[in-house]
Amino acid sequence: MFSEELWLENEKKCAVVRKSKQGRKRQELLAVALGVKVGVKGGFLWPPLKLFACSQISSLVRRAALTHNDNHFNYEKTHNFKVHTFRGPHWCEYCANFMWGLIAQGVRCSGLKSEGLYRVSGFTEHIEDVKMAFDRDGEKADISANVYPDINIITGALKLYFRDLPIPVITYDTYSKFIDAAKISNADERLEAVHEVLMLLPPAHYETLRYLMIHLKKVTMNEKDNFMNAENLGIVFGPTLMRPPEDSTLTTLHDMRYQKLIVQILIENEDVLF
Repeated sequence: MFSEELWLENEKKCAVVRKSKQGRKRQELLAVALGVKVGVKGGFLWPPLKLFACSQISSLVRRAALTHNDNHFNYEKTHNFKVHTFRGPHWCEYCANFMWGLIAQGVRCSGLKSEGLYRVSGFTEHIEDVKMAFDRDGEKADISANVYPDINIITGALKLYFRDLPIPVITYDTYSKFIDAAKISNADERLEAVHEVLMLLPPAHYETLRYLMIHLKKVTMNEKDNFMNAENLGIVFGPTLMRPPEDSTLTTLHDMRYQKLIVQILIENEDVLF
């Protein structure tokens, strides 16, 4: 008969073996996603490479789920605005359509090289005009340079749109997890932690964030002209995209550097994280 100590020791050894096999299978799955081979004697993928493979698998699964459930969503439509803010967008596709109007018509065509893009504010009354135009005309709203020659009016309207969301793009449920991820000192571990929290976002929020980060990455590619790198955009969009669940000025001030860092990481690693 085995003693209790021997039995517990044996169980620990078995658990290690099981964990090793699970880790091996995970490595093989990630290797398949990358199209590379892992040696017979084992081996570990470089963390950023592993994260990229995870993102490819996650994106495929998420997109397959979105396609399969196009007409069968049970998720509460938190992007459906009525009286107090922009009318219409209530799913990621519609959010993208809305942002397409602001980003593609307004920013991409005339303003990517504008100095201080998204940092410089437009006139408040003109920004309200854009908001009213979308409330009144929806996607037919004319926001061309002929009507609004100042690109800062368009960028101001986009920021206002995100600030007025009843639930932020980075939801209240995931806020503390993102902040905790930002506090991790090791860069590779921090990046992987951010990716794991991203997977917790509802579909509409995830797709909206992905669409925006693709755009902001393009903004940084014109940094020599607009002087807006990922860090500067993080300062602007951090408190716009994420807010603490509790209405605390102290918490907001304390978390600002982490909010900035999260958005900066999302922009710089857009191609890996999404």
